[in-house]
Amino acid sequence: MKKTRLALALASCVVASGAMAQSAVTVSGLVDAYVGSIKNSGEKSRAVVNSGGMTTSWIGFKGTEDLGGGLKAEFALTSFFQTDTGTSGRFSGDNLFSRDANIGLSGGYGKIALGRGLAPSFLPTVLFNPFGDSFTFSPLVLHVYTPTGNFAARSWTQANAADSGWSNQILYTTPKFGGLQANVHYQLGEVAGQNGKKNIGVNALYFNGGLALTGLYFDAQVSNPNSGSAIIDATSPFASITRQKTWMVGATYDFQVVKLYGTFQTSKDTTPGAQQAKDKVYSAGLSAPVGNGSILAAFARTKRTGDLLAREVARNTTSVGYDYFLSKRTDLYAIVMNDKVSTTGSGVSFGLGMRHRF
Repeated sequence: MKKTRLALALASCVVASGAMAQSAVTVSGLVDAYVGSIKNSGEKSRAVVNSGGMTTSWIGFKGTEDLGGGLKAEFALTSFFQTDTGTSGRFSGDNLFSRDANIGLSGGYGKIALGRGLAPSFLPTVLFNPFGDSFTFSPLVLHVYTPTGNFAARSWTQANAADSGWSNQILYTTPKFGGLQANVHYQLGEVAGQNGKKNIGVNALYFNGGLALTGLYFDAQVSNPNSGSAIIDATSPFASITRQKTWMVGATYDFQVVKLYGTFQTSKDTTPGAQQAKDKVYSAGLSAPVGNGSILAAFARTKRTGDLLAREVARNTTSVGYDYFLSKRTDLYAIVMNDKVSTTGSGVSFGLGMRHRF
């Protein structure tokens, strides 16, 4: 009897030890769809049922394993999809895991990850404007990440030449020092015969009570997710750009009755011997709690000089909306946006949508 009890006790210890060593894997995601009319400056109006009015729809897997001594193994695999069609990716030809595909180790020193992950510009951009990571209605996101028109006839090429995610990346995240944390990004270009072609960047984020501050810098020579000899597509007005340097600062302050946002960014083509285009991007916004939701308003202005056509171009975009939460995981939103590039006609867009997190 005593031997039986001892055997059961030992078996329980082995099972408990094995359970502690097992990976904890979670599945999460977000589904977003809206109905409305989209007309960015220089485009024709389109009545749509589209995906990602407020957030690009995604599904992902994350896992951790406790290795002991404060060390953990971690991985992330996250894929974007389009709710209106069920198509994978943000656009045609996008990679399967274009948001995250990385593995790493974390501990008291911070975290080191290898693979595809966020670009240094992403968090400072989406956390410091009231419309977050909306690639449809956020004025700041539209200016720095999203072109208008098609590849043959664009009225606007995004200010950030590189993508919002970087592939082939080594990413180091520091521990938190009070409310301060930084990320160092290094992407190997993996361009045959051009080992010096790469992307490097760094950002810092500070949160303390109602105040938040950020800053970033990156030097990009390779686009993502499809790398090539130039970081801008060959048919755009910036086709010969092969290198771009960008820095940005931003701040928010939450007064409880209203939260204010502001950013400033400058991007410059530093390609030797080329016409050096330069962008200055300003944004301001606010969110104010009303009922079970918030009123959102944002404005972004970009002044572009020295592009290949030797023009001076300006873009002004304003969005106003209301985001109503049915629960912590589900919200409804209504947004109106006006967009104007100085070289073409203005456009007005609106959308009514729903977003659910799981």
